[in-house]
Amino acid sequence: MRKVNVMFLVLFFGFIAVVNITAPAGAAEKPKKVTTVVADGETVKVNYTLTVDGKVVDSSKGRQPLEFKAGAHQMIPGFEKAVMGMKVGEKKSFKVKPEEGYGPVNPKAFQEVPKNKLPADVTPQAGMTMVAQGKDGKKIPVKIKEVKKDVVVMDLNHPLAGKTLNFDVEVVEIK
Repeated sequence: MRKVNVMFLVLFFGFIAVVNITAPAGAAEKPKKVTTVVADGETVKVNYTLTVDGKVVDSSKGRQPLEFKAGAHQMIPGFEKAVMGMKVGEKKSFKVKPEEGYGPVNPKAFQEVPKNKLPADVTPQAGMTMVAQGKDGKKIPVKIKEVKKDVVVMDLNHPLAGKTLNFDVEVVEIK
């Protein structure tokens, strides 16, 4: 920590004395503005519950609050827009349409995969979700849309694509 030295000349019993007072740097500066609402650049912590079609899909209950930097595109656009301007302790329920969530279902994201490319211990069934590995090494959930004689039709869309997302959010910290 940098310190600021302040010297005073003091007349003390007819003698001039030099008094050196050391104060922390910034002590004489204006106090830093405290953000009271979610705004771009602020680190925010929220408790949340996400429901889709009446079912809880994800929640921070029993876990640490979700932390993100507002305005840094770490969250889906509709979520980020909805929490902007909220205060600590404020609760809000809101809907996020597919266009501001995970996007609409993309028909080009369906791909036929030969059955012999699937793990030998898997019996593919329509509706089954599997985990595939992308070219970048990331694991991607894929859903089997249809099973044909020699191939399976995989849906590579995000599992929440085309869905309206319902959030219940409480802001617990802004820093």
